[in-house]
Amino acid sequence: MEKKVKNDIILIPTDFSEVCQNAIEHGLAVARILKYRVFLLHVINENTTKYLDDENLTRESIVERLDKMSQQYSKEYDVQVEYLVKSGNLFEKIEDVNEKLGAKFIILGTHGKVGFQKITGSYVLKVVTMTNTPTIIVQKRSFKEGYKNIVFPITAQTEDRQKVVVAINIAKTFNATLHLIPKFESEKFYKTRIMNVTKQIKTIFEEYKVKYVDKVTEPGAGNFAKQVIDYAVEHEAELIMTLVDQEKGLFFSSWDEQIIYNSSQIPVVCINPVDIKIGSVGY
Repeated sequence: MEKKVKNDIILIPTDFSEVCQNAIEHGLAVARILKYRVFLLHVINENTTKYLDDENLTRESIVERLDKMSQQYSKEYDVQVEYLVKSGNLFEKIEDVNEKLGAKFIILGTHGKVGFQKITGSYVLKVVTMTNTPTIIVQKRSFKEGYKNIVFPITAQTEDRQKVVVAINIAKTFNATLHLIPKFESEKFYKTRIMNVTKQIKTIFEEYKVKYVDKVTEPGAGNFAKQVIDYAVEHEAELIMTLVDQEKGLFFSSWDEQIIYNSSQIPVVCINPVDIKIGSVGY
């Protein structure tokens, strides 16, 4: 299958809520550093309309609002900001727009487990799997000056190696340090698998001259998600990486959800392992 070209674009769906506003500001700050374009997307349907602060808003007034926002942000952040208004199913429109734009990142704002358009695990997972585009989930925490410390959990899933491509690209762009956290496993088979996956990941990072450190987890330190979050807080990480697992249907594992909706509000990048290969470094 021919590899689709990704463009220097960040796509940000918005319903004008506070968390979506934060997602926009986060995306704009990233775009300014990367010199990317930003596309704001508002999808009009019965679900989105009721979250508007004025239920009498028309399509024309929504367009006017987005136009003012894009002009303001373009000047404030020195970033080219454009916008799109679509009508229909939220997921289908995000997928369609992303397919046409070829965005390198999607940024979603969420209130946590409850919020706009039921942005729960199923919402995030559906967006990630339908678009196959790295999706950064942000809450209310503000973006600072890039991603300098990125936490990279490692489990017995061999697919964890497929986070490497995105990790290398982000780390090299922001001169970040990747913090590898292999999950503790007492059973020999899984313990050996994690050791092998970790070794392979380190080898690739060394090949691409990416800075990394690794931590050994312990059985008595709490569940894996808590260890990852606590470590991220302690080391002031700006980003945590995780994979989606399509075999779970429209739900994340419990530890995935704990990480994505962490109370410290550290942004999390969700990656679909489909078609991600090492040859894509520098995409």
